[in-house]
Amino acid sequence: MTNFPHSENLPNVSLPFKHYKVGGAVRDKLLQQFDSDIQIKEIDWVVVGSSTQQMLDLGFRQIGKNFPVFLHPKTNEEYALARLEKKQGHGYAGFTFNTSSKVSLEEDLSRRDLTINAIAYDPKSKKFIDPYNGKKDLLQYTLRHISDAFSEDPLRVFRVARFYARFAYLGFNVAPETIEKMRQICQTDELKHLSAERVWRETQLALETRSPHLFFKLMYEVGGLKYWFPEIHNLFGVPQPPKWHPEIDCGIHTLLVLEQASKLTNDITVRFCALTHDLGKATTSKEILPSHRGHEKRGVNLVKNLCERLLIPNNFKKLAIYSAQWHTHFHRLNEMRADTYLKMLLSIDFFHHPQNLIQLLQVSESDSKGRTGFGYKPFQPKIFWLNLAHKMKELELSKPTQDPIFQAMENTQKKDYLYKKRLNVVRNVLQQESLLIANSENE
Repeated sequence: MTNFPHSENLPNVSLPFKHYKVGGAVRDKLLQQFDSDIQIKEIDWVVVGSSTQQMLDLGFRQIGKNFPVFLHPKTNEEYALARLEKKQGHGYAGFTFNTSSKVSLEEDLSRRDLTINAIAYDPKSKKFIDPYNGKKDLLQYTLRHISDAFSEDPLRVFRVARFYARFAYLGFNVAPETIEKMRQICQTDELKHLSAERVWRETQLALETRSPHLFFKLMYEVGGLKYWFPEIHNLFGVPQPPKWHPEIDCGIHTLLVLEQASKLTNDITVRFCALTHDLGKATTSKEILPSHRGHEKRGVNLVKNLCERLLIPNNFKKLAIYSAQWHTHFHRLNEMRADTYLKMLLSIDFFHHPQNLIQLLQVSESDSKGRTGFGYKPFQPKIFWLNLAHKMKELELSKPTQDPIFQAMENTQKKDYLYKKRLNVVRNVLQQESLLIANSENE
């Protein structure tokens, strides 16, 4: 149990204070007995019986002026002074700290969120210190809060949901009393005092897990989506046609699509698009339910609102807008004219960023499979779209813009010339696939 990476062989035991490995490194080392592929990415230490001045005198570098965390001069691992916290305001930042050298290890561990995150390891004695029975909960596959202090930090609602999404494949569940604590927090106004950056960071980490759909499932069940993700919250309870959606509920469909996307790819941009592709269905008029005509267009503004609220990076926002607008069109091969295909490719910026098409195909495949009973059915349109992308690439490689005739054209003529070249490629592929639809008089 002593084979931690990084600093295990450095002379840390000679430091003039007590120090213990804590947090995720200890938890994940113990979890390796269930899954040897679990990696320990970072090692954090807690320091007992020291002070800021002593740490600085020993060459440690402090992170921030008002926070008792330091970087080891050789390993760059984080060493935090043992501390107690007192709730003074709202949100995760509303705390004052007591970092007295008299604060014990057990007191420091008591402020942590879950019992499995409150296990320490003493490199000197090579023993675990587990005052809150984290090892027992770990062996029972249980995510359990330590004390009532859990409710003081609303970010823990997101963190527990994220740990659930990460470890559910091992059999982990959240303790009923912890779910109740999460629900109680969500019934207050504490979540709104979190920063958009922290909420998005937790969401991003959740999207990276094996089962990100479980993050949003649990967040919905405890009422945690209402403030930061109202567009997703509002999908639950909205019906769809049973013929095409045996699961009926739009919220359940969204979770199924995200689950399928997670099986297809580790690309969290695609996973985010899977999560947000159907937001427009929450605003469908009750008079036309369970039909959702026009939900694609309505979904675009909802995606924009969500991304602006959470300060989500532009690459996520752009692809999610494309996904909301065009995801149903990827299924309609026998319903569209040649110019509609080209309009789609131009709209998603395919000719500058061909990867956009691949990512959107993954979203649409997830959408198709994310229906009860459809999970193992092949996504037939993918072959057509990949063939079309290949033929367009062949056209680009032929370098039509270097043709002397093209070079002599006016700019407006050049644009028209390229459009017609690309349209002919679409027509040829449609003919090959026996999908050529009669052109309108204006085409």
